[in-house]
Amino acid sequence: MKNFKILFVLSMLAVILFPQAAPAIGLEAAAGAWVESPGGDMAYKGNALSVDDDLNYANKARFYGRVKIDMPLIIPNIYLMATPMSFDGAGNKSAGFTFGDKTYTASVPFTSELRLDQYDIGLYYGVPFLKTATLGKLNIDAGLNIRIIDFSAEVTQGALKESANLTFPVPMVYIGAQVDLIKKLAIEAEFRGIAYDTNHYYDLIGRVKYKFLGLMFIGAGYRYEDIKIDKSSIVANLNFSGPFAEAGVEF
Repeated sequence: MKNFKILFVLSMLAVILFPQAAPAIGLEAAAGAWVESPGGDMAYKGNALSVDDDLNYANKARFYGRVKIDMPLIIPNIYLMATPMSFDGAGNKSAGFTFGDKTYTASVPFTSELRLDQYDIGLYYGVPFLKTATLGKLNIDAGLNIRIIDFSAEVTQGALKESANLTFPVPMVYIGAQVDLIKKLAIEAEFRGIAYDTNHYYDLIGRVKYKFLGLMFIGAGYRYEDIKIDKSSIVANLNFSGPFAEAGVEF
């Protein structure tokens, strides 16, 4: 997974720094910070632990980056996005609990860490002729997105320690919309999601973007994720939400 992270970041940087080397007719690149507010619960071969009541995770601001490449002709457009997530906290549970193959003692303080890094690779097309028909005011995109999840969780109580690690791909539907209100101001929305069996993964983004100095823009909005997975003895029913702000270039 470490090699994948390095390759993913290098790919994003190469597109940003050397756009003339790619057969793209348009590029949008942005970096920002998302204030991630966690909720829900998770379990690993045992009892469910509440993110709020048991693990005591607090909101955390993390940097993220994204790149959109508009390709020529019939080649699908590309959307790359990296969203790191990590939380840690100190808890004290009145009842004993099991995490993995370890049993933890009641009313004894413990610490925990949760990481849920996400790497998106999306391929999409714009709805033909819609932007032209609306005089450049409205555009809708649709396609497929592969999200690589790098999940890890660890619980420590004194010398007792147990961890769970899992890396897996999640195929998702991608739908995006952009509305240009005026020449420099736009509203955007993005949806990525899938539901199968008892699992689901939904990611919604709303953004207001203001363009200035020709190529530059700033943006702000809100992001919400709802995750329910049961995989490799890891059961998680988690949600993350909060505001974000970003700055970038578009040409």
